[in-house]
Amino acid sequence: MNIHSEKILILDFGSQTTQLIARRIREQKVYSEIHPYTLPLEKIKAMQPKGIVLSGGPASVYDEDAPLSDPALFDLGIPVLGICYGAQLMTQQLGGKVERALKREFGKSDLEIKYSGGIFAGLETGSSQYQVWMSHGDRIEALPAGFAASAVSEHSPHAAIRHQDQKLVGVQFHPEVAHTLIGTDVLRNFIFGLCGCEPNWTMHNFVETTVQGIRDKVGQGKVICALSGGVDSSVTAALVHKAIGDQLTCIYVNNGLMRTGETASLMRYFREKTRLNVIDIDAEDYFLDRLEGIVDPEEKRKRIGYGFIKIFEEEAGKLGDVKYLAQGTLYPDVIESVSFRGGAVIKSHHNVGGLPERMKLTLIEPLRELFKDEVRELGLELGLPEEAIYRQPFPGPGLGIRIMGEVSRERLHILRQADVIVLEEMKKSGYYRKVWQSFAVLLPIQTVGVMGDERTYENVIALRAVDSVDAMTADWSRLPYDLLGRISNRIINEVRGVNRVVFDISSKPPSTIEWE
Repeated sequence: MNIHSEKILILDFGSQTTQLIARRIREQKVYSEIHPYTLPLEKIKAMQPKGIVLSGGPASVYDEDAPLSDPALFDLGIPVLGICYGAQLMTQQLGGKVERALKREFGKSDLEIKYSGGIFAGLETGSSQYQVWMSHGDRIEALPAGFAASAVSEHSPHAAIRHQDQKLVGVQFHPEVAHTLIGTDVLRNFIFGLCGCEPNWTMHNFVETTVQGIRDKVGQGKVICALSGGVDSSVTAALVHKAIGDQLTCIYVNNGLMRTGETASLMRYFREKTRLNVIDIDAEDYFLDRLEGIVDPEEKRKRIGYGFIKIFEEEAGKLGDVKYLAQGTLYPDVIESVSFRGGAVIKSHHNVGGLPERMKLTLIEPLRELFKDEVRELGLELGLPEEAIYRQPFPGPGLGIRIMGEVSRERLHILRQADVIVLEEMKKSGYYRKVWQSFAVLLPIQTVGVMGDERTYENVIALRAVDSVDAMTADWSRLPYDLLGRISNRIINEVRGVNRVVFDISSKPPSTIEWE
């Protein structure tokens, strides 16, 4: 079974919730993928999507430099759902009129459905009102020929629109966000009603298809896998091993940026509880020498990424004719490493942006279509134990990007001690499994303190804890004050060189989860 034979294509116009659209569609067991709005029409045709979603975005369709997709996509005979900006774009390109609204709509709004078919099938019309989430300063004033209003709100006479003969629909609200209480109904009606998709995007089917794909690509060749011990690389290794068995050799590189005792613990786990062939490389001195004097976070990531690849290539040479490198690149890595609207890349990932231009090994990235929660589901499907699956994410560059400024042995020692305390207290309190990620960050500043009646001028540790589903968006965790107090007191009392602890209450966006 080709689980990609049915897909919903999402064209991104810069919305902060575009990734949520993909997640919501995949929750219905239908594959979806995101591409920039500039995707050429011929490529869209070649992909043969069952449906197309036009995302929201910050621009106005009447702006001189407004992002525009090819209007010919409305003539392909493929169902199209426009969301917010996407609905306004559909209106404008097909001959309707969009103008700045006298009263903008941001936040919760009541929707009155006028037509209980199409994307509103099964919902009531008339006086019944449904809570939806609006976020727009423009509104549709005049509809294109052949269109009719399907729903209205207090300030939007065309809060939802439909073509009366073609499968073209648009909504001014955001069905992908949780605040739209009928969002799942709308998306299901589009996916299954208008697009005619079947729910076959399951991890069981994914394993079957991906395993066969790896076998076809590799043949009798040898593969090395970058194994860090994190969820992504562990699942990658298990999946590739299922496909090709002993043709896989895993390489674990101790880059000197791991947590206290982590290398020994990981090696014990892989050798006692898996059938993987693992080579352990101690490269602490190599990486710390490469990072000496480096303070720019992008340069840190790239130096670490280049170092990993160099070591993998050297080890591959010792193993004979190795042609492939497997690594755990995820879909959020791919999305964050690509700019869809011509702006700056958020940050390069060592799995994606840190690769040298002339790499001798061909990449195998079996997880690059998956979000983190899907990877965990896949790990359980492959039979990995929960202790491996539900580890909190740990970045490939390790503690190197949790030390702001230059990385040194002394600063690593400080951060490792603080990190142990954070993990111990989070696990003891039961919050380790409740939050997405929790860790300590060493800041590049010193502050004045008082210890034993003496003035101190020492380091600051920042605590970071976030709640998330797929790492594309995240909110800071509301940890209990007594838990924060215990962590702070222990760090200040037990970690020599720290006299202040602060708590990060930033969400993503606008911040990122990791500080670098």
